[in-house]
Amino acid sequence: MATHARELTTAVRTAGLHRSFGDRDVLDGIDLEIARGEFVALIGRSGSGKSTLLRAVAGLDDSVAGSGEVWVPERVSLVFQDSRLLPWLRVLDNVVLGQPGAAARERGRQVLAEVGLAGRERAWPHELSGGEQQRAALARSLVSEPQLLLADEPFGALDALTRIRMHGLLRTLLRVHRPAVLLVTHDVDEALLLADRVLVIDDGRFSLDLRIDLADRNPADRDFVRYRELLLASLGVDIDTASIHDIQEIS
Repeated sequence: MATHARELTTAVRTAGLHRSFGDRDVLDGIDLEIARGEFVALIGRSGSGKSTLLRAVAGLDDSVAGSGEVWVPERVSLVFQDSRLLPWLRVLDNVVLGQPGAAARERGRQVLAEVGLAGRERAWPHELSGGEQQRAALARSLVSEPQLLLADEPFGALDALTRIRMHGLLRTLLRVHRPAVLLVTHDVDEALLLADRVLVIDDGRFSLDLRIDLADRNPADRDFVRYRELLLASLGVDIDTASIHDIQEIS
């Protein structure tokens, strides 16, 4: 079970984190520290332990066998690949779910405006496009001013153009709200476009912890390409022989 982080400079700390399913160790002694306001992307092959680590940090894995310690801040929000909006509630009611009172509703309207959904407060979820539903989910995750935002492939189901727009929106929102972020993604470029730091997980351990220092988050930039090649190589992709399809599959 996650407990509250003890230091003002730290948003997440895990120590000796083990998780197993049957006789298979999915997390094998993970030690992780994320600073307040830091954006960390977690990538790895399918089955490498990405989502298991995210769920452990979120405190959502009490039924899973394991050991180790997790510290997190008091205010933690989650956003998933699907919006998980309740279809019987209007958009504003979804955003402020569990936060009663006029002040919460006003805060919900403000955050909806920040994500570009001003005027859609009384819409039903089915009246929104997929991208708009994810915007509403982002608003819901930010309305409580979280100190830590956990995101499990939140843009994975969106088309390429909508994803690009969501990346820009997320960067803008994070400059305003400044939570620490742990993002699970299969997309190497998404990690490089958004994160201050990228972790590669392989067989339940970190195989790479890479600080991203890019003046220009342009996929055509030479330094961006260098980081991409390094991350793909760490995932086992031979850049010289891999096809575009192979890279998309692993990423």
